Amino acid sequence: MSADSFIDSNVLLYLLSTGAKADRAEEVVAQDGVLSVQVLNELANVCRKKLRMQWAETEDFLRVVRDLYPHPQPLTRESHELGMGLAARYGLSVYDGQIAACALLAGCTTLWSEGMKDGLVLDGRTTVRNPFAGLA
Repeated sequence: MSADSFIDSNVLLYLLSTGAKADRAEEVVAQDGVLSVQVLNELANVCRKKLRMQWAETEDFLRVVRDLYPHPQPLTRESHELGMGLAARYGLSVYDGQIAACALLAGCTTLWSEGMKDGLVLDGRTTVRNPFAGLA
């Protein structure tokens, strides 16, 4: 994996757990990759709402992630429009469409995501891969 890999929030969240998926998430993160501001927003939302983390804990986790990925892909009108088109074309949620758009705009050939269909090829350039496929 190299900088042509895009990391979705659902992979990064496993860094907060233990077990085989946490180990695999660490392997993915140990390589060079890209994420977007959308991913950072999703991480913050899940940490606060689902995991019920305090603001200080949430910010500590986000700081670690931002240090690993200091140049996130921005959300722009271009990424919004592309993402909406991808969501419609591939049956993605609006939010996954934004993730996919940022991966394409970053020139990534792999999008690591547990939530999107493993093997889906977006616009003939970016392939969705589930890093946890095959794990018990």
